[in-house]
Amino acid sequence: MTGTVGSTALLVCLVLSATATLTTWLLSVLTREYSWVDRAWSLLPPVYLWVFAIANGLTDPRLVTVAVLGTLWGARLTFNFARKGGYRPGGEDYRWAALRRRMSRAQFAAFNLFFISIYQNLLLLLITLPAWTVLENPGTPVGAADLIVTAAFLACLAGETVADQQQWTFQQHRRMLRAQGDTDPGFLQGGLFRFSRHPNYFFEIAQWWLVAGFGALAAGSILQLGSLGALLLTLLFVGSIAFTESISMERHPGYAAYRRAVWPLVPWLPKRARATAPV
Repeated sequence: MTGTVGSTALLVCLVLSATATLTTWLLSVLTREYSWVDRAWSLLPPVYLWVFAIANGLTDPRLVTVAVLGTLWGARLTFNFARKGGYRPGGEDYRWAALRRRMSRAQFAAFNLFFISIYQNLLLLLITLPAWTVLENPGTPVGAADLIVTAAFLACLAGETVADQQQWTFQQHRRMLRAQGDTDPGFLQGGLFRFSRHPNYFFEIAQWWLVAGFGALAAGSILQLGSLGALLLTLLFVGSIAFTESISMERHPGYAAYRRAVWPLVPWLPKRARATAPV
């Protein structure tokens, strides 16, 4: 019975994912804006998680916990994306414009179809598959390990909230200084960014590895399909760091010194004193 319920729920999510893929691709072609998947990024995973939780009749506490945590993640990320103007017309991620300048029109069209639209939408489904693993493995006792994973997830959620708020406050201050004709500080080096160049990325990745942890608790092994999403998400962010920092190196002369002093992802003590003072 469980296998049938799990298969049906997975099929529903596959249909939703395929619909999202087609929709975001068509919108990108019609509007020539390429952040439609970005706009769906925080919305789709909670939907998939609740599909799996509802398929079980909301009777599995582990499944409901994962769905609630995923919803908190999505709500926080949606708020942060909205206040930066991501949902407004023209609110395209600046990295796509930079990438278009580095590619031919045909190359970017293929990139948009296969990576932005197909791959990223598939990834948004894959990171939620630990919930499907939980659905497929009912009856595993919920215990202290679940409480630890839940607490760790909430701590990472708080960490990402702090990092994004620090970035938001810095950017608002930067806009004010530029409007007044004062010196542009360039990029954030204070707060959590003293210990990691991308603390928000670190906490984002960690949250989905913790979601994979719920699947591992249900299946009895981290080696399950749900972990693939967390692994691919990690690789995506590593690639994003390399690309984003190549742009930052072009824009900000002091970024090279910052890179030498501060760890790229996992927060840790600075490697050495920086040439520029923290902001």
